[in-house]
Amino acid sequence: MDQLRAMKVFVRVVDEGGFARAARALDMAPPVVTRVVAELEAHLGARLLNRTTRRVALTEVGESYLERARRILADVDEADALAGESTRELSGPLRLLCPSALAAHQLVRHLARFSAQHPRLSIDLVSPCRVETVDEDYDVTLLTLRGPIDGDFVARRLARSEVLLCAAPGYLARHGRPRHPRDLARHELLFQPGVQPRGLVFFRGDAGEAAETVVPEQAGALHCDDLQTQLAAAQAGLGVAALPTLMLDEALAAGRVERVLPSWRLAGLSIWAAMPSRKHVPARTRALIEFLVQAFGGDDRDPWLAACGGPLALVA
Repeated sequence: MDQLRAMKVFVRVVDEGGFARAARALDMAPPVVTRVVAELEAHLGARLLNRTTRRVALTEVGESYLERARRILADVDEADALAGESTRELSGPLRLLCPSALAAHQLVRHLARFSAQHPRLSIDLVSPCRVETVDEDYDVTLLTLRGPIDGDFVARRLARSEVLLCAAPGYLARHGRPRHPRDLARHELLFQPGVQPRGLVFFRGDAGEAAETVVPEQAGALHCDDLQTQLAAAQAGLGVAALPTLMLDEALAAGRVERVLPSWRLAGLSIWAAMPSRKHVPARTRALIEFLVQAFGGDDRDPWLAACGGPLALVA
């Protein structure tokens, strides 16, 4: 007995509501359909269907077997699709949702290489200021999260990005360089409003223990929820910004900003590539996910911290 064929016939009988309809759908003789299902039941040693003159109904065992059979057949179909896709060049559109800061400062650096590898793919990139959860309208959603990841989706870790304080050298020359988080009370703060409504929690060095200091947020020269605008404001000398390393490496290297309180840090961000479902994922989507994991490192580590001055020092 061809068990895979028998599973397909059994599922079609259930879906069509009877042996005769299934036979027509499968282009098989009705007696053959009946025999295949009977052989499957004999093989399993259990009745899957209760037959009457007008209809068929699943037994309790049949309901359980139907659910598993559907999964197996779906996996077989996906394996067949994978094999077919591996023999032809990837093509078609990819819809990608990504926060603007990550897109502008990191993602676009890698997309040229991805496009060169897959010239027949086209990427439709949408990059709002914030992306808080997976959007089912997109093949891949990139998330930058402060807390744990949770939701009804499949996600792969890309990297981690620490959040550092920075300001323009000219601003610090005018207002002084803070030596402790308490000193920030005398400075213009460009922190994102509403993210930490009870204040900013600082950690000392690389230690992961409880917060050392909480600094209440205060009105500054500018409040803006766009991280790229905050960076531009910091470079223009408007105040002190708290920004992830993923967007600071070039500005720090060029001297447009410098680190403030280099022995302290804020809670970092975890970066994930997520998609709505694991089943029947197109090869082009899988290719993009794997490319991003390779490009960003794929672990809970900050690949930009060295370019931003190295690990945080624990000083007295």
